[in-house]
Amino acid sequence: MTSTPNAPDTANVLWFLPTHGDGRYLGTTKGGRPVDLGYLAQVAQAADRLGYYGVLLPTGRSCEDSWVVASALAPLTERLRFLVAVRPGLQSPTVAARMTATLDRISNGRLLINVVTGGDPAENAGDGIFLSHDQRYEVTREFLDVYKSLLAGETVRYSGEHIRIEDGRLLFPPTEPNGPALYFGGSSPAASEVAAKTIDKYLTWGEPPAQVAEKLGGVRALAAREGREVTFGIRLHVIVRETAAEAWAAADGLISHLDDETIAAAQKVYARMDSVGQQRMAALHGGRRDKLEVSPNLWAGVGLVRGGAGTALVGDPETVAERMKEYMRAGVDTFILSGYPHLEEAYRFAELVFPLLPLSTQSQAAVTSVNMGPFGETIANDSRPALRISQS
Repeated sequence: MTSTPNAPDTANVLWFLPTHGDGRYLGTTKGGRPVDLGYLAQVAQAADRLGYYGVLLPTGRSCEDSWVVASALAPLTERLRFLVAVRPGLQSPTVAARMTATLDRISNGRLLINVVTGGDPAENAGDGIFLSHDQRYEVTREFLDVYKSLLAGETVRYSGEHIRIEDGRLLFPPTEPNGPALYFGGSSPAASEVAAKTIDKYLTWGEPPAQVAEKLGGVRALAAREGREVTFGIRLHVIVRETAAEAWAAADGLISHLDDETIAAAQKVYARMDSVGQQRMAALHGGRRDKLEVSPNLWAGVGLVRGGAGTALVGDPETVAERMKEYMRAGVDTFILSGYPHLEEAYRFAELVFPLLPLSTQSQAAVTSVNMGPFGETIANDSRPALRISQS
């Protein structure tokens, strides 16, 4: 793929906190594990020590509350950033701004904001939201008008079609003058317009590189029309092993306990959604197991039963790194990754792929005068293994 003029030289990599469950296999309780605060702390602390830029916390009724979890984990980590969702239509923009400023301060500026409009009418109804697809994006635009003004220190008087605010203001500001960076995803024309006018980083799920390049190009052009620049991120799963054969075997193993009834039930849920992004994800596999490699090393098996991000990069470290660089050539500078189980795969990906990537941040794990690792286990209680430096 030809690089865009805006192709980044370096990238940030975030990991994922599985607050809605984790395990070794999809669609089954086999290999599942309790996802309590202790386990989430293990994942967050691993990501922190390994040098991940941050972690994404999902939002919705299938998850633990992202704000509460992030608040609990911030004191247990040092550098890790937390990408937490605000929900236009579900939250007051003024209350959301206060929550944002508070968590940003108590985490010492380690908060990032994910603006989530919501694409499942059934879940929205359960939360008291009875708006059409485009109406939700109208609410999102109005919400962000107020929310951004408050975080910038302004006193807000606002009268929109959906939101009315009088004397809205923050008494305690965020750490940055305009608040944390705003992340946002959405594949519809209405979503692209919101991104172009208000968002710092536009996110896409892991579609084939040509589709991603086309989508990002459209948002880039809309932002330019507004006199703005937007940066880009992508949400993917990863299945990386030392050899390609091992990686593809792991992909097959991940869905080895998944039955057709479970797949059909998941596809029925996707069909009720009005999310264009979810429709694009479902179209990649069509609910079928036989053609899951939808682009070289891009595997759609996760999306058979998982909503939202449903594709994984599969392969050996060199191949996965090259596929990520392909997305970078399309303009992506941020990767939000995950793998099953999330604790082990956070280590595996960092150890195998980080050395092959042009990362903006590297691990800053403290080095002591006693243990100068990483070097592996001492051999025969006598000597350290010989140092091996991989070539990228």
